[in-house]
Amino acid sequence: MLDLFPSRDAGRFGRRLKRARGARLPVTVVTGFLGAGKTTLVRRFLATPEGAGTAVVINEFGSVGIDDALVRASTDDITLLGNGCLCCNTRSDLQNALRNLVAERAQGTLPPFTRVLIETSGLADPGPILQTFATDRALGGEFHVEVVVAVVDAVGGLDTLAWSAEARKQIILADRLVISKTDLAKAQAVKRLTARLAALNPHAAVHTAIDGDLEARCLLEADAAAAGRAALRLGFVAEAEHSDGIASFVLTDDAPLSWDAFARSMETLIALRGPDLLRAKGLLNVAGCRGPVVVHVVQHLAHPPVELAAWPDADRANRLVFITRGISEKQVRDLLASVRALASGSP
Repeated sequence: MLDLFPSRDAGRFGRRLKRARGARLPVTVVTGFLGAGKTTLVRRFLATPEGAGTAVVINEFGSVGIDDALVRASTDDITLLGNGCLCCNTRSDLQNALRNLVAERAQGTLPPFTRVLIETSGLADPGPILQTFATDRALGGEFHVEVVVAVVDAVGGLDTLAWSAEARKQIILADRLVISKTDLAKAQAVKRLTARLAALNPHAAVHTAIDGDLEARCLLEADAAAAGRAALRLGFVAEAEHSDGIASFVLTDDAPLSWDAFARSMETLIALRGPDLLRAKGLLNVAGCRGPVVVHVVQHLAHPPVELAAWPDADRANRLVFITRGISEKQVRDLLASVRALASGSP
């Protein structure tokens, strides 16, 4: 049987890991479509000396946050804006979050920070986010957007750009582009993707990053040529409507699960509906494991699972967020239940 979740290290999941201008505060916006590698990039940046003193605002599409739990070990300052994306919710959520960060820093309830990093939902249009800083004079006096970074994965990025208006907007509005997962794609595919990015945004520098390894300055400084694009960027107001058929749902379960049954279920889902499985990401309470197991699937690509040394909070329940196109929650639940029953021998 094909194993889509191989581990090349010792143990089932390998080694356990611990983690996952002027007076105005600079803001870095990290955008990119679902599964592009934004959270990995942010975690690596926060672990660098340059990432110290960064407050993070994370937005996720779905009612349960996963990315904030993975990033939380890297910084004390995390604000989660869940259950939607910033382009679709009232922008007051973002405005309130930023004001609260500043107020709590002044009161001493938060450690000092010198920069804010906003990680957007994979379905977010960055246009309204950028306009928030231009139209809110109070925020404009406290913050300035220094650089917008868009991450696109080398494996499925070209296909995503072909059908997703959101993904194209993310590229068009960026100051800097980062191609991730180049180690998993053929050189010719990376070349075609690079050409497509250049056509969409000829002014943005293009970098590559494997496992989020990117020079820290790429998230700190805008290129000189990009500075003159701010006015153009702010004038781009894109529609905040998602492509038809995209849905988000979360599966939770308090009981430890069998890894083999889960892996076989995901293999079936990937084989039958891979292109429509935009992302599945979560923390699993796997029987026999001390810490949670992080899983991440993007269309046909299943990333190797990682067992963390400890849970990020007191909640030990399985929490798996799905973002799909034309796949219902009931279909996924029924598949998981059927495979679990077959694996256990239950009638």
